[in-house]
Amino acid sequence: MNILENIRIAIFSIKTNITRSLLTMLGIIIGVASVIAIVTVGNGGRDYIVGMIESMGSNMVSITVSTDKASANDYITDDDIKAIKQLDSIDVVSPMAFNMSSCSTEAENGIAMVMGGTTDLRYIMNMSIMYGRFYSEDDVKAARYVACIDNVSAYTMFGFENCVGEKINLSYNGKTVAFKIIGVIDSTSMTQMDTESMAQMMQSTSMMGTMISFITPSTAFNEFYGQNGRYPMIYLTARDDNFLDSAGASAANVLEARHSNSGQEMYTVTNMATFIELIDTVINVFTAFIAAVGAISLVVGGIGVMNIMLVSVTERTREIGIRKALGAKTSTIMFQFLTESVILCCIGGGIGLVLGVGGALAAAAYVNVPISVKFSTILLAVGFSSAIGIFFGIYPARRAAKMLPIEALRRD
Repeated sequence: MNILENIRIAIFSIKTNITRSLLTMLGIIIGVASVIAIVTVGNGGRDYIVGMIESMGSNMVSITVSTDKASANDYITDDDIKAIKQLDSIDVVSPMAFNMSSCSTEAENGIAMVMGGTTDLRYIMNMSIMYGRFYSEDDVKAARYVACIDNVSAYTMFGFENCVGEKINLSYNGKTVAFKIIGVIDSTSMTQMDTESMAQMMQSTSMMGTMISFITPSTAFNEFYGQNGRYPMIYLTARDDNFLDSAGASAANVLEARHSNSGQEMYTVTNMATFIELIDTVINVFTAFIAAVGAISLVVGGIGVMNIMLVSVTERTREIGIRKALGAKTSTIMFQFLTESVILCCIGGGIGLVLGVGGALAAAAYVNVPISVKFSTILLAVGFSSAIGIFFGIYPARRAAKMLPIEALRRD
């Protein structure tokens, strides 16, 4: 008997007992659907998160001060930053100073997440200017109260994006200063939503009110917040991305030499590329673990397939006896039932694939994370289904094949 004949008989048997076959496939359908959905969403989420971090700058190094053991003299100064930038391996370097303040315009009040840095901050954060300009070296030297905000923040505070020339009042500890907006940064590359939707989301999700991002020269930041020009963190990039680690180590050596704290582990160097690899690994492990839990239903479904195939062998005992009496080989009988088991699982796997992909797309649309169904995912579904069909179909097939013709013909 050829393969096509085996497939025809298997399909006829499944159609004859369609309700029983569907109930048997249910475990396979649920198992494949859950595994495919989890793997697809997990891969899409990983790509989305890693892509966001990479777009912010994966080719950079951060150096942070160990605040738990550092004194005021151990913090990073503007002179330190100038010395680090003179290193041949360093391309750009900027402090990262953060604080929060209440902010206001004539139309809106909110909370500003204020970031202070040098002109190099634009290149470290890959900022793209939509309107106006980024602050200059003269702005930094003169500690001018100028700032750049992203287009979402502009729309939130003013109702339109091009707000160059407008002013936002920052208030902190009873002090209020009007900062002039000189540039608007493009933030649309970081999201799939339009600007108005993003502004509405920020307003609805913030527990403290309207949130905006606010970027100003580090000197103006220090003057406004009463800082002493010392920073807990800097970011830098290397002229050659292959030597990020050595560039970070060189910068840390400069800091230790200038602050006379060598060997005290006062500065922590973090390669952002390593951070991305860590995130990638964690998400992969988590996805694999959840998928493995979902795959348990595949084993349950396989047991159901084995059970129904044993029932089928019992029901078709006389058929098996007649075929063996007419000269059918043991391998032919075994292959017939194994084919039926595999087809049963493959049909269930196909249905599970459709449901899994549909569920993944629905989940991705709900959380607004772009995903794509990879060819390897389809192979995973087909492979899992076939493997379950073969593994759990072998025993019933062998049992049918080993029947003696005379014993099979005696049964009703």
